Amino acid sequence: MRRFSVLFAMNVALGTTVFMHSAFAAKPSKEPPADVYMKPSQDMPSKDEAPLSGKIVETMNSGGYTYLCLEKEGKKTWAATPEMKISVGEEVALQPGYEMEGFTSKTLNRTFDKIIFSNGLLSKQGSIDVKSFHAGTMGGKGAEATAPATENIKVGKATGANAYTVAEIFKKRAELDRKAVSVSGKVTKISVGIMGKNWLHIQDGSGSAKDGNNDLVVTTQDVPNVGDVVTASGIAYKDKDFGSGYLYSVIVEEASIKKQ
Repeated sequence: MRRFSVLFAMNVALGTTVFMHSAFAAKPSKEPPADVYMKPSQDMPSKDEAPLSGKIVETMNSGGYTYLCLEKEGKKTWAATPEMKISVGEEVALQPGYEMEGFTSKTLNRTFDKIIFSNGLLSKQGSIDVKSFHAGTMGGKGAEATAPATENIKVGKATGANAYTVAEIFKKRAELDRKAVSVSGKVTKISVGIMGKNWLHIQDGSGSAKDGNNDLVVTTQDVPNVGDVVTASGIAYKDKDFGSGYLYSVIVEEASIKKQ
């Protein structure tokens, strides 16, 4: 956990620019300024804790953003997302984001004591699945997408000295710990902007769901689409514990993604 805390702190320091240029890149607005104090508003939610959610009691669009005030159990929280269509009275849940203190919106001519900048909706007028933070179906463009569960995936092994199949990475996870690896496969799921990174599920047809060695989680700053066949090159870690019950026997981190 100490290693995760250090990495997370570094991620926050570096993530401001990444977050604003990836989540809000389509909008020309200069808000929010990079020098505004920013901190992660939500760590991984526990199994009994829902993400930021509530009823929308106030909302407006300005400068390429949707500002919304959520009320839950008498507490009101301001948040901002890329511009979208929502209405007062709707119940929504937001993806984890970053909290900014003393943020002034020039287009609104308004200062917020605290506001959370989020990638967008996690749920709308429906139930919230905490597991979706890591195993959810957030597509590269914000749409829900997953590869069919029964799809027969067959992707050839990557090339090079550090190339492995998905099943091989699981089998050799002890000897591959903290070493560079490359793996090719099909992106079956993606969750964007969680803890300052994107979470991919990659399968190549090796291994089996029964044995739990057919689906590899990869973290990256790149954003492929579900269904893309890619080669991921990163660092393998065994027994990576992110807390709240999210323990991976093996995971590939800091990966660069190349579409085939």
